[in-house]
Amino acid sequence: MSVNKGDKIPAATLKVMGKDGPESISTDAVFAGKKVVLFAVPGAFTPGCTVTHLPGYVVNADKIKAKGVDTIACVAVNDAFVMDAWGKSQNADEILMLADGNAEFSKALGLTMDASGFGMGTRSRRYAMIVNDGVIEHLAVEDGAGVNVSAAEKIMEQL
Repeated sequence: MSVNKGDKIPAATLKVMGKDGPESISTDAVFAGKKVVLFAVPGAFTPGCTVTHLPGYVVNADKIKAKGVDTIACVAVNDAFVMDAWGKSQNADEILMLADGNAEFSKALGLTMDASGFGMGTRSRRYAMIVNDGVIEHLAVEDGAGVNVSAAEKIMEQL
């Protein structure tokens, strides 16, 4: 069962790349007292995620933050090394790249998918949400392939 509008973000520990390697970051540190746009992708460096999903948030980061958003974060079931390299390769300096290596956060949200047919195991579904002080204000989960309801432009309409 997936989270819904009005639900609190579940407690979990994610990873980010620090100056000396991967560091833990709690969901409380990401969301408490902040307005956050969080979007999730099935995998870093995959075509739809790299060509369509992440670039929309990179290009619109200033406009999104101008609407009162403190943090724009991207999460994927990848490790911190991959998320860091992907962010750098996409000039995603304004995006907090969160690694959910064991899919614990994605599972807690109820937003996983089985990508083992592609050799990728358990992955996050593609979605975007607006979270205010740890509470989900808007949730847009993609029903199928493609980037539609979770695109940066669609999320900007909800801010």
